[in-house]
Amino acid sequence: MPKKKKTKKSKKIKKIKLDKKSKIKPIVKVTEKKGSSNNPDEKPEIKKIKKQPSEKRIYNLKDFVVYPKHGVGKITGIEKATIGDIDIQFYKILVEKEKLTLTVPINQQSKLRPIASINQINKCVSILKTKPKIKRTMWSRRAQEYDQKINSGKIYELAEVVKDLNKNNDIIADQSYSERQLFEKAYERLKSEFEAVLKTSAEEVQKKMDKALGRAKISDQAE
Repeated sequence: MPKKKKTKKSKKIKKIKLDKKSKIKPIVKVTEKKGSSNNPDEKPEIKKIKKQPSEKRIYNLKDFVVYPKHGVGKITGIEKATIGDIDIQFYKILVEKEKLTLTVPINQQSKLRPIASINQINKCVSILKTKPKIKRTMWSRRAQEYDQKINSGKIYELAEVVKDLNKNNDIIADQSYSERQLFEKAYERLKSEFEAVLKTSAEEVQKKMDKALGRAKISDQAE
């Protein structure tokens, strides 16, 4: 009787070992085939294709774009250049306000963005209508924050700077020279984007912005 029990147990153990080996082997073979044959050739291509739509946006001639440090510009050309053995495509962007031409490689356009939509412009108008935030920190620190917002390229932050630095009265003494400079810089950048999106004249855009800021009263008094 003990001999029979031993043989039964050994048979069961052998069956379990064989089943485990048979299950593991085909899985290893499948992964080895995929890794050895497809991974080096196909995976890098798939990654590039997936990243390109988010990193590379295709712009056309005469399209308006925004470069954070310089504001709204117009694409005047799409050109190629060979540097060493590498062919590079780049956009030529004219910033009329600053009389500046930028060259931005297509593969390095992460900071470049399209102009705002009409909905975003309407939201900016609503931001301009709100009360300015009064901060009691030192002006040097506030000036740095405002400058960072202006050069961020984000239209809502730009609208906030215009709103916060706006003085909707005729007392110029309330505003320092550096404060006026930052206000004018932010105001002109926001105005140029309004012009490009709304496709209207500079005068009409100025009236729209001044009305939202409450500056229309000042212009009426001046006239």
